[in-house]
Amino acid sequence: MTKIKADPDGPEVPAEACCGERTYHELLVNLNPIAQPLASRRLTRKLYKCIKKAVKQKQIRRGVKEVQKFVNKGEKGIMVLAGDTLPIEVYCHLPVMCEDRNLPYVYIPSKTDLGAAAGSKRPTCVIMVKPHEEYQEAYDECLEEVRALPPPL
Repeated sequence: MTKIKADPDGPEVPAEACCGERTYHELLVNLNPIAQPLASRRLTRKLYKCIKKAVKQKQIRRGVKEVQKFVNKGEKGIMVLAGDTLPIEVYCHLPVMCEDRNLPYVYIPSKTDLGAAAGSKRPTCVIMVKPHEEYQEAYDECLEEVRALPPPL
């Protein structure tokens, strides 16, 4: 058996096609009907960066059970929910809890990207980012933009 070398003059495969990376607009196709308020592409990137900084400081709560427990205990922070989670019943009670406790929450398009931002290979449908002085500027910027989003109907 011999190895076949790739033709250097042949057609090149685009970098995006090999990585499996999907654009923001492609992710919007899989959204749930309850995913409001939805973060813009820019805000989504800021939230991912804020989550990555929070993970380094161990200032996040990950998963429905853990987030629900700490919201009930009165913990404050920004709740980031994945808009492509099915079935909706898994986490549809969390926005109501946030509104009752006046906590900011926002939907982003992908649970896979949300899990990756938290440093996990496993997708996650909800993360709560707690404030911390190490990344306070990024947190405040995200908080301001999340509060500026129009409330759901």
